[in-house]
Amino acid sequence: MDSILVIAEKPSVSQAIAKVLGAYKREDGYMEGNGYIVSWCLGHLAEYAPPDAYGSRYKKWNFNDLPIMPSEWRLDVAEEKKEQFDLLSGLLNRTDVTYAVNACDAGREGELIFMRVYELSGSNVPVKRLWISSMEDTAIEEGFQNLKDGSEYAALYDASVCRAKADWLVGMNATRAFTTKYNHKLTVGRVQTPTLSMLVERQKQIDGFVKSAYYKVRIEGNGISAVSGNFTDKAEADAVARKCDGAVAHVDKVERKKKKSQPPKLYDLTTLQREANRIFGYTAQETLQELQKLYEDKLVTYPRTDSQYVTEDMADTVQELLDGLPDMLPFLKGSMEVVDTGRVINNAKVTDHHAILPTKAALGADLSELTAKQHNIFSLIGQRLAQAVAGESVCEETSVLLKCAGYEFQAKGSRMVVDGYKAVENAFAADVKAGRPAGKTDGEDGKDKNKLPSGIEEDMVIPSVSAKSEQHFTSPPKPYTEDTLLSAMETAGNKEFDAETEKKGLGTPATRASMIEKLVSSGYVVRKGRQIIPTTAGMKLIEILPDYLKSASMTAEWENQLLGIERGEADSTRFMQGITNLISMVLNGCGSIPAEELASYDTREKIGDCPICGKPVYEGKQNFYCSDRSCRFALWKENRYLSGMRKTVDKKMAADLLSKGRTHVKDLYSAKKDTTFEADVLMKMEDGRASFSLYFPKSKSKWKKKK
Repeated sequence: MDSILVIAEKPSVSQAIAKVLGAYKREDGYMEGNGYIVSWCLGHLAEYAPPDAYGSRYKKWNFNDLPIMPSEWRLDVAEEKKEQFDLLSGLLNRTDVTYAVNACDAGREGELIFMRVYELSGSNVPVKRLWISSMEDTAIEEGFQNLKDGSEYAALYDASVCRAKADWLVGMNATRAFTTKYNHKLTVGRVQTPTLSMLVERQKQIDGFVKSAYYKVRIEGNGISAVSGNFTDKAEADAVARKCDGAVAHVDKVERKKKKSQPPKLYDLTTLQREANRIFGYTAQETLQELQKLYEDKLVTYPRTDSQYVTEDMADTVQELLDGLPDMLPFLKGSMEVVDTGRVINNAKVTDHHAILPTKAALGADLSELTAKQHNIFSLIGQRLAQAVAGESVCEETSVLLKCAGYEFQAKGSRMVVDGYKAVENAFAADVKAGRPAGKTDGEDGKDKNKLPSGIEEDMVIPSVSAKSEQHFTSPPKPYTEDTLLSAMETAGNKEFDAETEKKGLGTPATRASMIEKLVSSGYVVRKGRQIIPTTAGMKLIEILPDYLKSASMTAEWENQLLGIERGEADSTRFMQGITNLISMVLNGCGSIPAEELASYDTREKIGDCPICGKPVYEGKQNFYCSDRSCRFALWKENRYLSGMRKTVDKKMAADLLSKGRTHVKDLYSAKKDTTFEADVLMKMEDGRASFSLYFPKSKSKWKKKK
């Protein structure tokens, strides 16, 4: 009997698909039944091999071996995933399989994950593509009724390959180039480095900021508080305050304006990550992980989207979701008002996936089983839908100009006239405040601010006002949070593009979270509360890198080119040639860095001189190593000879051994006598390796009783 092979990205997704298809029989690594075989990839099973796979000389980092430019790219399967790959390879080559369905996530990375396995397996079975935006049973059923030929996604795969090759080439070559030149591990990345550069630039602005004082005069009377313009001179402000204190003030002008604000759009991934960080303090990676779980549990639609709209055919679904929202999220009862569902519909602004929504399956789900994080994120998505279709918010802003003793003062206030979508925002803010005290929202925007007394009219007189001068200080720029950093990444390079250019910024919605995590794990940035601060290492790295590697506009242009490749509108060969040219620039630039500049970066403490080549020796985590990476010398802290005497080589011992070839040690251990003793440890070099022996000075007492 012929079978259809379905390969998804994760076991949980495969199980959901298998249930819909009727493949209930569990086998080792897959499910089968009803003419279907359903298995999974465990994420990236195969990735581009490291440089040493292209030649043993690449095991050691040497600037003269660069560039590393594979003529034929090798894919390696991770050892821990080899069993599942072998299984998939066997399934793809089964004679009863008529065609395979790529059911990996519907995006660039999902295409890459499947196609790498398919190509490595050597299979020739035809491929069809499942493209869905929800894990609901009905969405899966409709998806299988409308499978596309895999060839229709060739451009998407081409773009994913270009992205992967570009990241490998820039990362491997630039990292090795700068590391070998500066004798310090320096990690460079196509997207990572411009992102770090933005963080460093902001930190430099903060560090270089010099606050300056300025002064205002405040007058108060009849419930009105008004302030003057800025004074740079304190004496002048004090003089104005003295003149006005107890004096008569006149209302010279009153202006009232109605200010309308439109409801927000639906969430794409980046805006949801930003809101979750601002309100709940979640990192972008945390939000994506919880969102992915909600997606796999069929409660929300596909997360990795850059669209904030839905398509016309979803109008009924949107209405059904709106009808059920108050039951799912009780805080919405009494605050929802559906004014215009058409506002969230725009076919032209939906490409691969629509905005993030709750699913119809969520309407009957038991949300009490969700974790706190999942419930918070689900609530965010639900209330955003309610806001997006609500009416506009209208507030009345009042500006009052007062004159006193010949000086002008201004008072401002606002009051809400029509809540509109702000009613939902405020209900959500109250729910967050009641249930999650740590949360912060902007819900107070919907309340009256700087409320002025009613009945203020022109020519009114305030017979006596109190006046005082106030000192203020200018403020430095604020450090980035994940909220503001994601926004900066999304809009990076916009000024350099024409208005009609579809801008993608640094990375994509699906990859920005991982970029931030890479910066943290590399030690280039740290999280301080909700702030993201560059470390000294991050600051120093950006200081030495050339501008073109830090350029946000160049990286954003690459993202635009990748999008063009994805849509069949740009040439992949041209894109890769640009990456090759960049690597040539990197190597030429590194080759011409002055020696004094290279030396100035090294802050490591020199332990001694290498006994083989004479270069400086530095301390590492496990050994004392030669700064010349082509040299074989290493003095291991734990070595076979000394470990038997319960001794490891410390910094002082290493310095003695390198300078004198010997070091005196007082607490060596003898297992035979179960006691400690002292002796000189001698080191000599034999065929490039260090060997050790003991020498007992006659003037020293050899044995000590064990304490």
